[in-house]
Amino acid sequence: MMTEKEHMLAGNMYNPMDEQLVKERHQARLLFHKINSLNDDSKEERNKLLYQLIENAGKNLLIEPPFYCDYGYNIKTGDNVFMNFNCCILDVTTVTLGNHVMIGPNVKIYTATHPLEHTLRNSGKEFSKPITIENNVWIGGNAVICPGVTIGDNVVIGAGSVVTKSFPNNVFIAGNPAKVIKTINNI
Repeated sequence: MMTEKEHMLAGNMYNPMDEQLVKERHQARLLFHKINSLNDDSKEERNKLLYQLIENAGKNLLIEPPFYCDYGYNIKTGDNVFMNFNCCILDVTTVTLGNHVMIGPNVKIYTATHPLEHTLRNSGKEFSKPITIENNVWIGGNAVICPGVTIGDNVVIGAGSVVTKSFPNNVFIAGNPAKVIKTINNI
């Protein structure tokens, strides 16, 4: 029989109030609370704590506080990833960020989702869909990335966009819902 955590990671319906999951979210909160409370004189300590929270991070991860996430261990980053102030990642399942990803302030990345049918939704159970953001992506401030989305290489996402579907490489997308505004000529 699968644990609730195994169900969560597999993208199945699971109970987020499971004792183990509540404990793991609490541990993540303790870590990001420390990260968010450190002043700029403590960058070395902040970096150490960031890599403790996000164990699967590449080189040169830089996150401006405050930062929020559910677990941290489901976030995987390449090298040279930057997240600006007030980023929130609901990492119920895998969030993969490629190399050279720039994330603007107030960006929200959500893998968690809920059933559309109210009877299932009212059960308190939820499920998730992984998110992949490839290399050289720039996400403008206040953008929202919804569950199950894959963003191709070299994509620019306009500020305030709501990304509800996947997009290919080399495009500028914007809007609610986001759509392709133009192709980017990356020579």
